[in-house]
This record gives sequence, structure tokens and C-alpha cells, in this order.
Amino acid sequence: MVGLKSGNIEGFEQFSQFTSLKELNTHIEMWLAKHKQDFSKGALVGLKRLVRFSAKIPGVCNAKIGTILKAIHAEYSDHGISRSTFKRMIQKAKDLGMISVYETERKNGSQSSNLYSFNRFPTNELPKEEILNHPKETNNLLKTEKDQKIKERKEEPSELDHTYVSDRVPQPFVQLVKCFFPEAKAIEEHWKIVKITAYQHHWENDPELILDVAIQSFKQLIRKMKFNSNIKNPFGYFYGILDHKFLILYHEALEEKFDVNDEKIVFCLGSNQNH
Repeated sequence: MVGLKSGNIEGFEQFSQFTSLKELNTHIEMWLAKHKQDFSKGALVGLKRLVRFSAKIPGVCNAKIGTILKAIHAEYSDHGISRSTFKRMIQKAKDLGMISVYETERKNGSQSSNLYSFNRFPTNELPKEEILNHPKETNNLLKTEKDQKIKERKEEPSELDHTYVSDRVPQPFVQLVKCFFPEAKAIEEHWKIVKITAYQHHWENDPELILDVAIQSFKQLIRKMKFNSNIKNPFGYFYGILDHKFLILYHEALEEKFDVNDEKIVFCLGSNQNH
């Protein structure tokens, strides 16, 4: 979109995709659970600061790059980031679909600061390409004798397996997920999605229920992946399944609570009539 007139942030409310700051933070956590490794340390500093500048209108920021960098330098002293690092972060976030960037212009037609709009983490949308099982080899078959020797040499695994998973992840979940995603990092990312979704629906204090829903949801994910090859974003689809199940449980709990309260009211009324 070209030709947006610059102005106060309140004038860009229509670009917000979030109803609250809490919802924005939840989606940012989902994005980072999937793509944190795609950003450098400096880029992550810039991204998190951009999120903080997007608090007034959840997910929308039109601050100048210089203003954002100045705030970073003020907090980190000599450990700020450069303008080029910030711009690379923006480009990476755009490529991942995490943010949309709009050019704005002043009344005289000159270019003003960009408008940054964070996007929701896709729960049903399918990205163009997503790795489903193991990463594909990017190199062709080794041809030279030297390369063949390197290939045959015993090397340490580049990824930690399920035996390195954090103790915070329940073992029943680890034993299930490792059959399809054997790397420790992938297992922990799936569990992080479970915890985030449980928190969203106020189930964070019921570990047994969380584990049960997590296992059911993951089995449903795998079944869907086996019968539908178009499911190429397992993280997003897993989140969608969890969100649906926790939401149903939340409503059932509310209905049960109101039913119990109604019974108490009827009992009290009946006791009063007897007296």
C-alpha cells in the first residue's frame, strides 16, 4: 500500500489484527516458538523492541527507526544494534509473514516513517513450503573421493535427540512426539505451544488435563497429516486443534459451574419454603 498519509498512531487502528496487548504477545510467542532461530541475537533485540513500540495500538507501530534504535541504545548502553541490523530484521520478519510494512508520506508527498503491522500466527493458513519430517539435504550427492571419505567418517549428530528434552516436558508427551519429531528442540516447541494455549483458556493449573489434551491433540495432528498431505504447517495446525479443545473444555466448565449454582439456588429456595 503506497500513499498512506503519516499521522498519529491512533489514525492507523484499522491495521491492528489484535483485540488486546495480551493477544498480541501470545501470537508473538507463537511466531518465536517457530522462527526464533531465524533471527540473529541483535535482530531479536530489535524485534522485541518493535513489539514494545506496538503496544498503544496492539500490533501497529509507526515510530522512526532512529527512535527505536535510540531506545535500544538507552537500555543496552554500548550493546545496541545498528540500523542495518534492524532493517535486516524487518526484511526477515516480512519474508516469514510475521509483519507487513506500509510506506507513508507527508502532506508534501515526501516519504515518512514506515508503518509496521504485526500479523497473527497462522493457525489454518498453509505456508508455501514447510518441512514436515526431516530437513532435506541441500547438497547433491558427493562426487569426489575426498567428499566420499568425509561422508563415511563418523560424525556427531547436529541435533540433540529426545533424551535431551527438558524435564519440564512430561515424559508421556516426549515418548509420543519423538516417534515423529525426534529432535529435542522440536518436542519442546510442541510442548511450548501446549502451554501457551492452555494459559489462554485458563487451564494452566491443571497439569493432568493439559497432558491429556496435548496427547489427544497431537494424535489428531498426526492422523490429519497422514491422511492429508496438504497439511504442511504442523505447528500452526497443532495450535488450532489445541485451541479448539481447550475452548470446549472451558465452556463445559462454565456450564457446569452455572448448573451447580442453579441447584444451590433451588435447594435454598426449597429450604426456605419448608420453614
